[in-house]
Amino acid sequence: MRTHRHLLTVTGIAAAALATAGLNTSAFAATSLSSGHVDVLDAEWDGADLHLHVHDEETGTEYEPADVTLSVPAAAKVANPGYGFLGAGSQIWLLPDTEAEADAAGVLFPGISTEHLTTGVFANNTVTYTLVSATRNGAATDDFSIYAGSGTRWYDSNPGITTFKSRTFGVATHNHANWAFEEAGTYQLTFRVQGTAGGVTESATETYTVVVGS
Repeated sequence: MRTHRHLLTVTGIAAAALATAGLNTSAFAATSLSSGHVDVLDAEWDGADLHLHVHDEETGTEYEPADVTLSVPAAAKVANPGYGFLGAGSQIWLLPDTEAEADAAGVLFPGISTEHLTTGVFANNTVTYTLVSATRNGAATDDFSIYAGSGTRWYDSNPGITTFKSRTFGVATHNHANWAFEEAGTYQLTFRVQGTAGGVTESATETYTVVVGS
C-alpha cells in the first residue's frame, strides 16, 4: 500500500526545525488562541489527501497548526484530581471537557473533530488520531495527557509507555475530553490522523505549539 502524506508548509518546516532545537515557536505563530470552542485536531479530506487543521468554532476560521499558538493561562490551573497518570503535583493546568467549565474559567474548550469527513470514504467509517511525540521546553515529557470523565485516559505522553498513544474515532463526529498539563512551559505536540481510503493508507501529521502558564 502507498501512503499519502500532507507536506508541511514553509512555516511548518520552520516551526519543526525550531522544535527540534528546543526553542519556542510562538514567534512564528500569527495567531494566539486562549479561549472559546476550538477544534485543535480537525481532520479534512480533499478527495486525495488527509489534512489536519485548527478550527475556531467561534469564528469559523481555519488555521494551519504551524500558524497558531494555543495559550493555556493561569486561569486554567486547578487542583490535581488525583489520577495516577497526572503526577504528584498539587495542581495541573486543565482545559476541561465541558464548554460551561471552559467558559467560566475563560480558557480553551478543545475538540477532536472528524466532522468534515463524510461516511463511505474511509474503511469502517473511522480514522485514528495518534500522539506521535510530545516535548516540553525541547525535551521529551510525560506531563501531557488527554482523559475523559473520571480519569479514562485517551492519550498519555509518557515516553516510558506504549499505550494511550492512539484512539480511533468515527467519521462525522465531534469529541471532547480534558487536556491536562502538569507543568508550565512550551509544549510541542505532534499528532497524526490516519485512515484507509480505497485500500490506500492516508495520513497527515502536524505539530501544535501550546504555551502553558502564559
